Amino acid sequence: MSEKSQAALLKEKLFLKKEHCSKIMTDEEIKACDLFCEGYKDFLGKSKHERDAVETAVAEAEKRGFVPFDKNGSYKPGDKVYLNNRGKAIILCVFGTQGVSKGVKIAAAHVDSPRLDLKPNPLYESDEIALFKTHYYGGIKKYQWTAIPLALHGAVVLGDGTRIRVCIGEDKDDPQFVITDLLPHLAADQVKEPLASGIKGEELNVLVGSRPFRDDSESELVKLNVLNILFEKYGITEKDFQSAELSLVPAYEARDVGFDRSMIGAYGHDDKVCAYPEMQAIFDVGTPAYTSLCIFADKEEVGSDGNTGMNSAFLSYFVSDLARLEGLEGRDVLSLSECLSADVNVAFDPTFPQVTEKNNVAFLNHGAVITKYTGARGKSGTSDASAEFVGKVRRILEKNNVVWQTGELGKVDQGGGGTVAMYIANLNVDVVDLGVPVLSMHAPFEVVSKFDVYMTYKACLAFFGDDE
Repeated sequence: MSEKSQAALLKEKLFLKKEHCSKIMTDEEIKACDLFCEGYKDFLGKSKHERDAVETAVAEAEKRGFVPFDKNGSYKPGDKVYLNNRGKAIILCVFGTQGVSKGVKIAAAHVDSPRLDLKPNPLYESDEIALFKTHYYGGIKKYQWTAIPLALHGAVVLGDGTRIRVCIGEDKDDPQFVITDLLPHLAADQVKEPLASGIKGEELNVLVGSRPFRDDSESELVKLNVLNILFEKYGITEKDFQSAELSLVPAYEARDVGFDRSMIGAYGHDDKVCAYPEMQAIFDVGTPAYTSLCIFADKEEVGSDGNTGMNSAFLSYFVSDLARLEGLEGRDVLSLSECLSADVNVAFDPTFPQVTEKNNVAFLNHGAVITKYTGARGKSGTSDASAEFVGKVRRILEKNNVVWQTGELGKVDQGGGGTVAMYIANLNVDVVDLGVPVLSMHAPFEVVSKFDVYMTYKACLAFFGDDE
């Protein structure tokens, strides 16, 4: 065999290597990856709404010895606590051996996803059909939400203060719901519309009933029949919709995609595909050097505002409570803290290559993707992680054999987006986005690679466990 040329040797030394995970992972690690993703699929099925995700996290955490946080308590290294913020956001915490004087390690994901929320007065009858009026939540392509099976998730607070959890459409014996669309034969005018306006927001009306209450002496009997069913099952009256948070989500199960089962298709990968790995990482970290926090946040898809969003003070208050237990100031702890904003990025799609720039886009099966900045146009609305912190994260990943890559969210001026990173950075925390590349992001059925999910778990575990 001939020796490598000087140029070939220099290429090996100097060029960036972009490698498929399968070239690096052992057979044993691939088996571990596939098993890990079975747990993730189960989590997805239980966690389509942020309330569901928080309930699931609490249940799983308590199985592993986590207890509610007491800000006046006393804790030692290895102790595990959680803070449940109004049932829609949560912080899981494992206390480290060196306390919080040198900062804490944070991984933060969001567990809300694009969906259709019910309006405060949603139920109406038209021409002997009962429907729900909706207001879409987050960035969606409205046409994708017609003619697909939908399930109803959320909570209703009755007049006496009783909170009722609602989940209809997931069990095989449940009814499901749907938004109708025009048949092609009658859609000549509709298909001439731009894609964005072919289906309008006020046309996202959900079919919920068509049989009248068996009494022909009143009007709106189909609506009455629906309300009677809801009252008999849940005690809900029409007025109770005004104190409810109810959402329509796709009723799809998470399923393997491809003959090789290498991918997962599901609703809600953005951003539960990062939330699950960080949750499992904090479960598996043992007793870390740094006190470690896993955050599930709400409201990211609509700007992270509100008291359960990452733009609220619940993280800073929690860290301040941790600091006070050691006689420290919360701001000093935050200023020394580090965070992985665990959020997704776009995956290169060979069907639509024109919107991404190949040198700076993530690829399926190339591992967790670091997104140094997001934003739009001139990096508007981003924190833009420092070279020093990206360098530190890079060292942690490479030391722990985590396959990773970098990516931008599309070509310059093509689009852009945001994550929770900038809100955590505003607390004077070093932060960078790290997560899973996604195909068909924000669609009712998104696709990810199992390898990338597993590498995101390995990245979060390595970050929590690092003592640098």
